Amino acid sequence: MSDNKDTPHATLWKLIKDIRFGMFTHRHDNGQLHAHPLTTQNKDIDEQSQLYFFIPKDGEIYSRVQRDNQVNVNYADPGEDSYVSLSGKAGFIEDMAKKEALWSPMAKAWFPEGVTDPNLALMAVHIDHAEYWDVKENKMLQLFKMATAAITGKPPTGMGEHKELSLG
Repeated sequence: MSDNKDTPHATLWKLIKDIRFGMFTHRHDNGQLHAHPLTTQNKDIDEQSQLYFFIPKDGEIYSRVQRDNQVNVNYADPGEDSYVSLSGKAGFIEDMAKKEALWSPMAKAWFPEGVTDPNLALMAVHIDHAEYWDVKENKMLQLFKMATAAITGKPPTGMGEHKELSLG
C-alpha cells in the first residue's frame, strides 16, 4: 500500500480496520437482498481495492455470488460515529498462498480442517464504489447542533465528513 496517508484506500482502511464484522449483502434468486455478518480477513486494503472473506463453499453466499456477483459490504462504528458502505463485485480466489497469508485462529472455528479445508472458499470483493460518513465532533457538540436544528427548524450543518469514492 502507498505511504500516502490521504489515499482513498488509507481513509477507508482507517474507518473499517477496527470493526470486526462487515454486513455482506447479496441478491437472492427471488430478488430480495440478504445480509450476513462476515469477518474481514485483510490486514490492509490492497492496491486492487479488494477485501477478503472466508466463506463455506456449501453455504448460501457461495452459490448466490456465483449467480450474481454484485454485492455490498457495510461497516458501522456507532461509538466513533463512522459508517462505510462499499459496493463492488465478488469472486473466488483459489490461491493457497493468499489463503495462508490471511488465515487466522478465528477462521479455524469455522473451518476446523484449517486452511486446506475443502469447504473453505476465499472470496474477494473488488470495491468499485465507496461512501462514508465520519463525524468528528464530540457527542455534546452533536447534541447541541441537533437541539439548535430542532428549535430553528433548519437542518444541522457541519455534522462530519461525507464522501463518495470511485475505486473501480
